[in-house]
Amino acid sequence: MNNFEQINKGYNSVFQPNQLSVGLVVPIEHYPDSSVPTMKDHLEQVKLVQQLGFKALWVRDIPFHVPSFGDAGQLFDPFTYLGYLAGQTSTIALGVSSIALPLHHPAHVAKSAASIDQLSNGRLILGVASGDRPTEYPAMGIDFEKRSELFRESFSYIRKTQESFPTFDTNHYGTLKGDVDVLPKPSHHKIPMLITGYSQQSLEWNATHGDGWMNYPRNPHQQQFTIKEWRALIATKQSFDKPYMQPLYVVLHENDDFKPEPIPLGFRIGANYLADYFHQLQEIGVNHVAINLRFNTRPMTQTLERISEKVLTQFHSATLEQIQS
Repeated sequence: MNNFEQINKGYNSVFQPNQLSVGLVVPIEHYPDSSVPTMKDHLEQVKLVQQLGFKALWVRDIPFHVPSFGDAGQLFDPFTYLGYLAGQTSTIALGVSSIALPLHHPAHVAKSAASIDQLSNGRLILGVASGDRPTEYPAMGIDFEKRSELFRESFSYIRKTQESFPTFDTNHYGTLKGDVDVLPKPSHHKIPMLITGYSQQSLEWNATHGDGWMNYPRNPHQQQFTIKEWRALIATKQSFDKPYMQPLYVVLHENDDFKPEPIPLGFRIGANYLADYFHQLQEIGVNHVAINLRFNTRPMTQTLERISEKVLTQFHSATLEQIQS
């Protein structure tokens, strides 16, 4: 069993068995000293990223600005923003990493996700999580300690709404009696939903229900062990394998042969060593890396072009320009 399920265009493009692809976390700008980005030239950067051959854009769900958390993400509501980007791009996958399910009614998540999936011609990848910022929960009148149960109910509710006139009982989100429907439906048979971390669930639950796993950067040996354990569980219950992805903070050095220096959740690193590290990740079973350039100090356009030239060409079969030619 080494094939991934075919779900939609975004999922199928980003996740290939035994291969690694590279995407970018939005905002694509340098803002090391503030939790709030400027979002200046954000659309131009997005269009450049697609042109250079990156496989996916990733936006985050941050309902409230919590300064102690340290990052307000892209500022814009993730679904509103991806709806906008769907009309400004054509091939790049549009990912959310990740919607904190307990903080949203699942009917709204289902409708928004399916809308973007339709508007983008099947390019949405929906990361989901239980949420890890306790201060957001009382602001919405939600019990932080119930997020495990809320996550499971919301996940199942979203799955059910992809059926026609579903029936579904919940403790927290109401009852679907088969007399109402949620429209639109996804562009294909379902929205691909990747679980972030453990989301307060068991590894077995996640392996059974998710369409992939978003996990955090770890030592490659530890990461390899985790991936093997997870995929062994999948093999006992599923007919398809499932992808594994992780983020990575990168500060790209002007010297391509600059050896990696650790930073939190990433490296200060030269392009040649970054490519070598990605080959190592591919070897242990990572299928996608979402690069975060928040702390990068080189001019952003030069950085993106350098990563495309020195890294993407080793992992992506063709850039967008090559495909079009």
